[in-house]
Amino acid sequence: MAVEVTGPKHERYDEILSERALELIERLHRALNPRRLELLERRRARVEEIAAGGSLGFLAETAAVREDPDWRVADPAPGLVDRRVEITGPTDRKMTINALNSGAKVWLADHEDANTPLWENVIGGQLNLLDAITRKIDFTSEAGKSYALKPDDELATIVVRPRGWHLPEKHLLVDGERTSGSLVDFALYLTACGQLQLDRGQGPYFYLPKMESHLEARLWNDAFMLAQEFLGIPRGTIRATVLIETFPAAFEMEEILYELREHSAGLNAGRWDFMFSVIKTYRDRGADFQLPDRNSVTMTVPFMRAYTELLVRTCHKRGAHAIGGMAAFIPSKDPAVNEQAFAKVEADKKREAADGFDGSWVAHPGMVQTCRAAFDEVLGSAPNQLSKLREDVEVTADQLLDVAATPGEVTEAGLRNNVSVAIQYLAAWLRGTGAVGIFNLMEDAATAEISRSQIWQWRRNGVVLDTGATVTTELVTTIADEEIAKLGDDPTAYAEARQTFLDVATAEEYVDFLTLPAYERMP
Repeated sequence: MAVEVTGPKHERYDEILSERALELIERLHRALNPRRLELLERRRARVEEIAAGGSLGFLAETAAVREDPDWRVADPAPGLVDRRVEITGPTDRKMTINALNSGAKVWLADHEDANTPLWENVIGGQLNLLDAITRKIDFTSEAGKSYALKPDDELATIVVRPRGWHLPEKHLLVDGERTSGSLVDFALYLTACGQLQLDRGQGPYFYLPKMESHLEARLWNDAFMLAQEFLGIPRGTIRATVLIETFPAAFEMEEILYELREHSAGLNAGRWDFMFSVIKTYRDRGADFQLPDRNSVTMTVPFMRAYTELLVRTCHKRGAHAIGGMAAFIPSKDPAVNEQAFAKVEADKKREAADGFDGSWVAHPGMVQTCRAAFDEVLGSAPNQLSKLREDVEVTADQLLDVAATPGEVTEAGLRNNVSVAIQYLAAWLRGTGAVGIFNLMEDAATAEISRSQIWQWRRNGVVLDTGATVTTELVTTIADEEIAKLGDDPTAYAEARQTFLDVATAEEYVDFLTLPAYERMP
């Protein structure tokens, strides 16, 4: 076997890094990695075309797929019929138990944005999923509090989010090459847990992040076909929900569903990653694609509204679930803060339910009931709104591209928030924690990405703040030091995070993903 494991092997790692799993990784790598690299290069070429004056739009070459009224995705799989509330979080032991027990219908077991690809997280998370499925998991905190699973019929359905196509896995090499983090996470879970999930009456389910085209969805579908045949799992038992969290993917929703149709479980509407992708894709096109303070860009601004309306229409037209965005709020000890935040979350979830979404996300168990109540009010005893076709929706490419109509301004407070949140998050990420509570919100890598991207864009465009100051490298550096000082910790604890942040936020050339240089700083 040409697979080399360069990461340390700890107790029980052989249960995940089995010969069968490694052979599947080898087959997937050899069959699909060249195409993966070509598709990543295609992303870069598209950005260059847009910088030269091109634009995104609905594809002429796939018009027949969009215009064919007859095709549908597969019927909802067991455990994915009712998805009115989904909870997201990393696969550490405590979160695994709490998420499954939370009362949510689905748990997005996150090996991507809410996780760091520290080797111990990559394999340890898989062990926790295995132990959860076999009911061998428990946890006792340092304070002596014990955690254990509720009965099976009260647990959320597990849906695993592997890493995006852009992220490598440096601890697993095939023929001396780094493997794809996406395919590694997928293969390890499918090999260890796929049949176990089928035996329990469900199946191996996935959330697929950060895709930019239907060709990337086709690559995933080919991975599913290869893996099912290799493991002897019936074709179509893998199901995947795609996060439409990149600007290019918003123009290819139907094609993405089509490519995955026998494995498709729907689409999800993100927020931070979508905004991050707007900046990344149109970074050289000036003020027309410049966003104001990130906290002022709600899901109701024109281009976001067009995107979410189109997502519901597209999904229900093809029999697929439409899942709404994240409520990142963490309940606090301050009643006034809670009252205001719960009201905002409730309004947001009611809007999604009224628009036809079949469910939505929360980041904390304390928010499950609020989300559920909003959807219960609309759904009643029905499991979803697939029959709500939203034929009233007609969205044009111009509406999706109308970023310039976004209201709001760029303020010093917004700049400071971006700097502080990005540095605090990166400090935790580099230590191995990917989901971090900051300012009463559960933050993940998407937050750091939009924060540093906005700063890069504002500095690149010479934006003038509400204070009259211009965003420059010097100003960003000064604010970074001031915000670190406010945290009250030893500044050296943030030194590596500060440098990683400044390296990308003030770089002359835009760095496509913050997590790539950050990963190189990890063991």
